[in-house]
Amino acid sequence: MDVIKLARQLGAALQQDERYIALKKAQETNEADNELNEMIAKLQLLQLSFQQEAQKEEKDTAKLQEMDKEFGQLYSQVMANENMKAYETAAAEIDNLMKYINGIFTLCLQGEDPETCEPHDEQNCHGDCCACGGCH
Repeated sequence: MDVIKLARQLGAALQQDERYIALKKAQETNEADNELNEMIAKLQLLQLSFQQEAQKEEKDTAKLQEMDKEFGQLYSQVMANENMKAYETAAAEIDNLMKYINGIFTLCLQGEDPETCEPHDEQNCHGDCCACGGCH
């Protein structure tokens, strides 16, 4: 059995998953959203300007505070954009899927039965490790 070949097959299956398809669609929608892209470009320029000012020997604190405030406002606008919200939701779904898959792999590497092992659900963790098998 070729593990690399199986990993590639899993990768192909992931690309057929509805969560992956939703993420790709959200990425394409974001790329086509000119207003969103303009705001992101402004954010990047503002961040660069902030870094340049912060590295100066004699920093203009008032200017840094103003840039920080502007950055926060612009960032809020970016994150309020409906296309960005859809992207963030889709990206979180893929992230959760990958954590779950990696959890299965980790358990298998620890000798658990690949057919029945179940990764620990960190979202439902209440910190009381004696109540479960612990974090994996």
